[in-house]
Amino acid sequence: MADWFLNLHPAWQALFRVLLFVLPVLILVPGSIWWERRLLSWMQDRIGPNRVGNITWSRTSRFVPSFLRGKKWHLQGLLQPIADGVKLFFKEDITPANVDRAIYFIAPALALFPAFTLGATIPWGPFRSLTPIADVNIGVLYIIAVSSLGVYGVVLSGYASNNKYSLLGGLRSSAQLISYELAMSMALACMVLATGSLKMTGMIEAQEQALWGVVPFLQNWHILTPYGLVAGIVFFICMVAETNRAPFDLPEAENELVAGYHTEYSSMKFAVFFMGEYAAMFVYGGILATVFLGGYHMLPIRWDYLHQSMPSLSYLWDRFEGLDYWFSPIWFLAKCVLILTTYVWLRATLPRLRYDQLMSLGWKSLLPLATSNLIVVALWIVATRVYGPMGGWAAVAVAAVILFLLYKAINRLKPGEKEELASRTIEMVDVPPARREVEMVDPATQAG
Repeated sequence: MADWFLNLHPAWQALFRVLLFVLPVLILVPGSIWWERRLLSWMQDRIGPNRVGNITWSRTSRFVPSFLRGKKWHLQGLLQPIADGVKLFFKEDITPANVDRAIYFIAPALALFPAFTLGATIPWGPFRSLTPIADVNIGVLYIIAVSSLGVYGVVLSGYASNNKYSLLGGLRSSAQLISYELAMSMALACMVLATGSLKMTGMIEAQEQALWGVVPFLQNWHILTPYGLVAGIVFFICMVAETNRAPFDLPEAENELVAGYHTEYSSMKFAVFFMGEYAAMFVYGGILATVFLGGYHMLPIRWDYLHQSMPSLSYLWDRFEGLDYWFSPIWFLAKCVLILTTYVWLRATLPRLRYDQLMSLGWKSLLPLATSNLIVVALWIVATRVYGPMGGWAAVAVAAVILFLLYKAINRLKPGEKEELASRTIEMVDVPPARREVEMVDPATQAG
């Protein structure tokens, strides 16, 4: 099978790889919408979509088999995303009169394009002839570059709509991108420095080694290392902000901007923005899983080492290794769904940030932390090569303490200064209404 595929023309091979990635993402977008609605309804203790597609069989019709008469089939709202798509497709497509028509129609496509382009370097299995679409040497740089293009769809849609609310939403998105793109880049730079590779496949191969270099039966998933845990948390927060999801959904804050950057869009153009948002959530989840969670591997266990160290159980290790290899797309998809569920969890839990809080988090917290973490990784590499694994981890502990103290010193408030972002309380006091007097003044007399 692999030989037959590799004998095809490179153009056909590339097309097949693209379809293997794009089609599942398009299919999973409606499922993601349904999953978010059902999960939000469960978390918020309310009824979610549960009516569309339910089937109630007639009790009297002779065309219905007797064992189905009067039965009800509850599909738990599975057809709700399809009903939404049909509704938006047939909804009236309104184009305001004074928009910049060329940019107005291009903007939704620009919002959808980066979500699919980002997945070009993500491997969803160990089948190198099928995935990734392009195993380029600059995989991480490619991801950083393409992810920054996603803001163009939002900014241009706000600009072209000729609407002040839409324009403010687009400008918010651009400022948000600049703030969080830097911290995201530093988080990925930590992993590049630790693995010595920009390739996404190289990231997975580095995570297949012994944990911390001293635990031979566990894989070195980056999320299990101190520097990887910090970088993973920073990257996750930044990717939530990059996709404009709650609590970072300031570009579409309905209580301030009506609907934000897509206020003037309707019908399928409106739907394309949401397709791009959910596709981006899924793809960013794939990047997080690849760089920090071992990629397509089932568990952080080195089955080959167990096979060599405990040959009496070789049959069991072979079965687990086979599950890890042949079902690798399933494990990768499960990790993406877990990350998608965390997106929904945040939306159901956290309120929307104020804009000054959003900027402060990006510039005063995430960026210094990510930069400090990069220095820690560099010290760990040098100390490991000079003193061995234990010396490296001792250097990490010392560097982490120093950098934490430095970070606290930089962000320490001046004596007597009140923190701007501290929580505020309002006390209601019962005060009798004061007597008000109105004095009529002649303007001419007042002027004189």
